[in-house]
Amino acid sequence: MQTDFLVATFFNLGMNLIYTVVALIIALAALRIFDKKFLKSIDIEQELKNNNMAVAVFASTILIFVALIVTFGFRA
Repeated sequence: MQTDFLVATFFNLGMNLIYTVVALIIALAALRIFDKKFLKSIDIEQELKNNNMAVAVFASTILIFVALIVTFGFRA
């Protein structure tokens, strides 16, 4: 009985870790694509190095929305 519980727990842990890594990769790729395609005159990475808070909030908002989209995609 205990081994079944441990196997199920480790399986869920593994699935959650895989989900987290995939969501992170997709979110970062989406941010890079958005930066290159739509914000050609603004370099997000350089602005973040210059401590531009507006760009930091904008970038984090994009990451949150991508995370929501990925979450709903995995649930369907």
